[in-house]
Amino acid sequence: MKESSTAPPGAQTQTAPPDRHPHRPLHLHGRFVLLVAAGGILGALSRYGFGMALPAPNAWPLPTLLINLSGALALGWLLEVLARSGPDAGLRRIARLGIGSGFLGAYTTYSTLALDSVHLFGAGRGMDAMWYLVASLLGGVVATTLGIWLGALQHRSARQGQKAQP
Repeated sequence: MKESSTAPPGAQTQTAPPDRHPHRPLHLHGRFVLLVAAGGILGALSRYGFGMALPAPNAWPLPTLLINLSGALALGWLLEVLARSGPDAGLRRIARLGIGSGFLGAYTTYSTLALDSVHLFGAGRGMDAMWYLVASLLGGVVATTLGIWLGALQHRSARQGQKAQP
């Protein structure tokens, strides 16, 4: 079944180059896999550098907490901005995959959160572990919500700025 176009007859439309397999899932497109991998390498290196630069007071995993909260905030903002700017295609898809899935997926480290919690519990620091888990999980929800709110606010501000122009 062929889809009909909403463009007037004879109108030129800009389209992306034809994909040999347009209905193939994104994870099977080599260029998207490489994009996520490249973003992941940069995200992991950033996490490592940030983690090394931050102190861990009394062996409490502050670096991991700050990394995960900042990543949750950034991901909430990014996905809200992308969702409000149009369909998941072109540069929006590239940003979502490269920055969202790749960079921020590797930058945030919930496996380290779990490992840090186990280490705290194993060291007999159950209250520290509980506070860490609560701060990480609830803080992640708050940070993501704040990111979404900031993205929506940015979108509204941009729309109001466009309306104010003659």
